[in-house]
Amino acid sequence: MSTLSMDELLELETAGWQSLCESRGGSFYGPLMTEDGLFVLVNGAIMNRSEIAGMDGLPGWDSFEITNCRLVPLGEDAAILVYRSSSTREDLPGPFEAIMSSVYRRIEGEIRLCLYQQTALS
Repeated sequence: MSTLSMDELLELETAGWQSLCESRGGSFYGPLMTEDGLFVLVNGAIMNRSEIAGMDGLPGWDSFEITNCRLVPLGEDAAILVYRSSSTREDLPGPFEAIMSSVYRRIEGEIRLCLYQQTALS
């Protein structure tokens, strides 16, 4: 069973979304990601850690909601958090709704993000 709990991973995801609302996603996710970590975005973009670290100052989200969370243990010290997200931004015609999957590992006592993937809801 994973030593990573739903509560601690949900806390990280919430803090990450809050950083995106405040246009400081790079400062939050850069240190959180593993060296070889990736973001796989709904538009097909694949971003590595250094690209994500440069995201500060991008337009922020106005609001977000995380629902339907599931924890998938991957053995000791690793797990996937899967959830539905709905977020809004003034420049978008409607909410951005997707299923998010975040793979985390505990490395040398620190929780690190290995992979984040978005799947659009049609």
